[in-house]
Amino acid sequence: MIEIIPESPPLHADAIEALYDRTFGPGHFAKTAERLREGNASVPEVSRVAVSDGQVIGVCRVWPIRVGDGAISALFIGPVAVDPGFQGQRLGLTVTGEALEAATKAGWGAAVIIGAPSYFGELGFEQVAADRFTFPGPQDMSRVMVRALAQSPVGLNGDIRVA
Repeated sequence: MIEIIPESPPLHADAIEALYDRTFGPGHFAKTAERLREGNASVPEVSRVAVSDGQVIGVCRVWPIRVGDGAISALFIGPVAVDPGFQGQRLGLTVTGEALEAATKAGWGAAVIIGAPSYFGELGFEQVAADRFTFPGPQDMSRVMVRALAQSPVGLNGDIRVA
């Protein structure tokens, strides 16, 4: 049985980092998205982990960000990772969907994600215009998407940085 639960850093932090290493390898630290996590604290009450037999097998971590003038409270979604032995079961969509539901209930305004539009589009994420956001490093803008949570992301544009 797989349970989807809020992240508890004292219990899950090491297992999540090990999952990232197994899933992405050491190269994930070089990505621009990592600049939005450095020096930032995740939002564990919104982040979700998938647990099976006491082991973390999936995760969607969520991070507060500032976008443009910051009028809309926004979250950066990811990384989303699923243990290779559990991939192909839509578990990444499940943990992400539950994190988005928790974020909406908590009153966050919008979510930004970098990923495959064909995958995350199923959760209501929409691709953005190439000039809508500026990241702290190079970014393939065809993979950047936004989704409304508790308020419309209209007007959400500009520099994306750590909150």
